[in-house]
Amino acid sequence: MPPNTDFFSRLLAHRIPGRGAIPAVMAAALLVACTGGPVPERSANTAAVQAARAAATAAEAARASASQSTPLSEAVVFASGMTLRMLAYAERVRIMPPAELTQEASRLGDAASPEAQIQLSLVLSQLRQLPELIRAQELLARVLGNADAQPLHPLARLLASRYAEQRRLEEQLDKQNQQLRDVQRRLDQTNERLEALKAIERSLTSRQPAAPASVPTPPANRPRPSAP
Repeated sequence: MPPNTDFFSRLLAHRIPGRGAIPAVMAAALLVACTGGPVPERSANTAAVQAARAAATAAEAARASASQSTPLSEAVVFASGMTLRMLAYAERVRIMPPAELTQEASRLGDAASPEAQIQLSLVLSQLRQLPELIRAQELLARVLGNADAQPLHPLARLLASRYAEQRRLEEQLDKQNQQLRDVQRRLDQTNERLEALKAIERSLTSRQPAAPASVPTPPANRPRPSAP
């Protein structure tokens, strides 16, 4: 008796509680057992069986890979936790007003530990002053030169690259400000000279012209007195 295809379709769609749908291979085996004959060689059923076998093989390989995965080392876990703490601290420092930044820099003091050195560099970079930014770069150089601070080296290199770009922009801004001050100084000097020339001109125009000197009238020719 040929197998009932409707029964086979319902069997494939049936779900085992907690396990999902019945695999096509198992459904095919059950169908063979019930009918007492081989499974019909139909292309659709063959493709379903092959797909089920491939999925089972992939799932087994994934389980084997997961069971053989190496657990994370303590150094990696420690570095990840420290990096997350530094990122959270950077976000907190980013929104601090200048007064609180100054207080935080004073609290950190000399920053003896590598973690405190990175924290202080983050604070100094937010002050937006070239001397403070240079000091922040020096702190990162100390961290990178410390062999015991290997977990912090990737973050320190990232911050060092950012500070180098920020320093370039700060130096460019200072140069432009200095040029602007020089132009303003020359403009002020020009205005002062112009005002001096105007003052001289006003003083010259305010003077009254002097009256011309009177020419003495020559005495008239008087007749000589007659001789006695």
